Order: sequence, then structure tokens, then C-alpha cells
Amino acid sequence: MNEPNVGTDDPWSVTQKHLRAGMRQLREVGRPAAVATVAAVDGSAYRRPGAKLLAPADGGNYGAVTAGCLEDAVLDIAREVIDTGRSRLETFDLVEDDDDSWGLGLGCNGVIDLFVEPLDTGWDRPLAALGDGDSVTLLTAVEADSVTVGSRTVVVDGRRESIADRPELPAEVLDATEDAVEAIRGTGRTRLVETGGTRVLVDGLAPTPELLLFGGQNDLPPVARLASQVGFSVHVHSGRGAVDESSVPAADTVTTGHPTAVADHVAHDEHTSAVVMSHNLLDDRLAVEALLRETAVPYVGLMGPRERFEELRESLAADGVTLTEAELDRVSTPVGLDLGGGEPVEIAFSVVSEVLAVSNGRAGGRLRDRKGPIHPRADGSGPE
Repeated sequence: MNEPNVGTDDPWSVTQKHLRAGMRQLREVGRPAAVATVAAVDGSAYRRPGAKLLAPADGGNYGAVTAGCLEDAVLDIAREVIDTGRSRLETFDLVEDDDDSWGLGLGCNGVIDLFVEPLDTGWDRPLAALGDGDSVTLLTAVEADSVTVGSRTVVVDGRRESIADRPELPAEVLDATEDAVEAIRGTGRTRLVETGGTRVLVDGLAPTPELLLFGGQNDLPPVARLASQVGFSVHVHSGRGAVDESSVPAADTVTTGHPTAVADHVAHDEHTSAVVMSHNLLDDRLAVEALLRETAVPYVGLMGPRERFEELRESLAADGVTLTEAELDRVSTPVGLDLGGGEPVEIAFSVVSEVLAVSNGRAGGRLRDRKGPIHPRADGSGPE
């Protein structure tokens, strides 16, 4: 049987976008697999809670839950889960490993709780909702005295839903996790909640981020390629008919048409970033105005120097269009982070780096200069 279409032959390069595509494909063809999710981390670890690995029954793995040190052990557990159909929570203590419990001798500085479950009907509704652009929170019993491990309830945009072929979580458990659900809904964060003898994995899943590129010059394909590699769903719209699927193979979709039609290709405003880079002042002006006035995308990057943006604003003002402060706050120009260098691929790195940082709620900068942990922690510490 063909491998999942995850967009890469390298398991370590699989993004959330590609992993979900692989999960959907495996479900469509009925190929058995297991999904491993980092449920909690105490201390330091390569991946944070919510990271996933997909393990098809007939071999291979897609995605990563550690830096490689636990993958063999995880795949052994995944095969057992597939064979038995029973989910399980496994704890890997990589701090106190003097007894070499896992035969690894790692000496890392974290304790990792890993939940491994079958890729079954319990994933169909969440994957479909995410594909529709909805935020999803999975509530799954991972340890329990009186509840079946693997019992699941799904919250889609605030509404609780039961899942076919999986027991539903009791009402008292759902009520006890309500604050956690509200806190992480749509954030992509994950945490373990303990209530009445039951440990519940509250897994907040956000839709795949989208990047809308407007343009058609030779500097666009590297941006599309890098954006796809880091996990964006990429749509390219050209106002001059200069591109098609063959010229931008990394794009998920490509359209051509009037510059103002770029706004028609914003499917989910809050999950979309846009970069305008046609190098034609009139086309850029039309596209920027349409994105700012007809959509609520929070980020509109514009290629070119500040002086060019002032020309664009003056052109709008001459036609009676004055951009508000709120609209100006959504515009980033010159687009990109200050990485230095001027090669086309370096420019693309700069652009995609800023889009990624903004999409993740960060400002960019060197990690060595950050105070405290670089990722959110279960106790609430770390960056928002």
C-alpha cells in the first residue's frame, strides 16, 4: 500500500499539516495505525505537550515526539496498541535513568508522559472539523479508576460532541475540565487534568495556519516552498496570470484573477496571514486595500521599502481612502525579520520567519535573550 501523502520522505520534516493529511489518508484507506501524543512534560524535552507521531501498522513513523532517543520504544508501544486496540499512557523518566530502565542511558532532563491510541473513528470528527477551519479540543481519558481509557468527548467551537465507537466521558468529568477547555481552546496547547481518579488529556487543536501569497515573480516560489515546509497551507493568487501549479509546486492551490479577488481566497480570516509581493504598485495597492477592507486577516506583509508603502498610501488617499490606525497595525512593511543577507532564499527565510513568528504570537529575536522557559509550561509559566 502507498505511503501516506505527508509531503516529505523525511519523518523529521513532517509538520502538523502533513501529519494530519497522513492521518486522513490512512483513515480513508482503512490502514491500521497508532497516534502518540506528548501528554505532559516535567522539565526539559525536545517536544512539548501536543506533539504527535503517526505510526502505521506496517512500519515507518511520521512526526516526532522526542529528538529520536525514544522512537524505537514508542514504536514498540504503538504496535502493541494497534494489535490490542487498547490505548495506554506511558511515562518515560529521562532524569532518573541510573537503572537504565529503557536501556537508553540518556541522562536527559525531563519526564515525558506519552499517550498512545489507535487511529480509529475517534479521530474522524476532529480531523473533519479541523479541515473545515474549526478549533477542536479532544478530551480523552488516559488513566482512570472507573472510566475506560480512551473514552473521548470532542468540543468543536465550544460544543460538546460524542464520538462513534468510543465511550463518552461522564458529565462530572466534563464539567471538571471545563475551565481547562476554555483556557486552551484554539491555542494549540495541551495539558493533563486530574479529577476524581481520572486523568484527562485536554488536547487543544488549532486549524492548520494558512498563508496567502499575492504575486507572480520569481521570488515567490521560494517563499511558498519554505512556508509549506514549516507547515502553512499555501495559496497563491496572481493578478497577471503569471503563475500556475507547475511554477509554484509547493503551493496547495493557485489562482489567477483581478488583484481585488485576492480577498475571495481568505477561507478563515483568523488563521490566515497574507503577503503581497507582486512588485507592481497598482496591483499591490488593490490587493492591500481588499485584504484590509474586505477581510479580517491579522497580518498583511508588503514587500518593498517604507517609501513605497507611503506611495501606496498617498495613492489611496488621492482616491479618498484613508487607512485607519487599526488597519495600519495589520500591515508589516518592509516585510520580514532582520536576518541580514540579500540572496533570494535569504529574503524568503526572512519573510517566512516573520509570518511564522506572528502566527505563533511571537516577535522573533534570539532565544538566548529570552528570560525563563522558551515554551509554555503546565504551571502557566513560559511565554503566552
